[in-house]
Amino acid sequence: MEFDKIIEKIKDIISQEVGEKKVLNKDVAKALGISPEHLSVLKKRNKIPFEELAYFCAKRKISLNWLLFDQEIETIRGETEKFSKIRYFKDINASAGGGAINFDENYEILYIDRKIIDKNLDAVNVIGDSMEPTIKDGSIIFIDRNDNNIQNGGIFVVSTPAGVFVKRINLRSDGKIELISDNKLYPNETVEEAEIIGKVVKIIN
Repeated sequence: MEFDKIIEKIKDIISQEVGEKKVLNKDVAKALGISPEHLSVLKKRNKIPFEELAYFCAKRKISLNWLLFDQEIETIRGETEKFSKIRYFKDINASAGGGAINFDENYEILYIDRKIIDKNLDAVNVIGDSMEPTIKDGSIIFIDRNDNNIQNGGIFVVSTPAGVFVKRINLRSDGKIELISDNKLYPNETVEEAEIIGKVVKIIN
């Protein structure tokens, strides 16, 4: 992985977003969410900002494998012990409703350095502002489907007859499930049936 080569790829991507304007290193830094000074230090050390690049790619639905390695899934498999495998369902939107999630089709595999994410997760988009300020409209959330223990708290993706929700969950004494929004403009909702799909463990706002 050559630092300069990756930066040039990012400039090409940004240039498609801004048109004819010349893309500078400061624009790359802004797109990655770091300061120009930090980018300069990383360049001198030839240190790749993996986490920032992962977020940059996820927001734009770009293959991180291509950006870092010029590789597709088939050619990176020999190195996968160094990476966590993320299934990104870019066509699925979790919101305050909207049908069941099918985790068996239409996903893209992202390989992310285990230093950033140390387990295999699923990622989906979020539509709506009911969980703001924690989760903003248009965010990408990473879900641990092996963790559905609501007793430990946190935010979960839950499927109900009314649709798929991203909420905090409270199990009431009467056996009903209370879905709690962080945005106080949205009242709590109560359902009798729900499937806990998994816990939200990382958020890209």
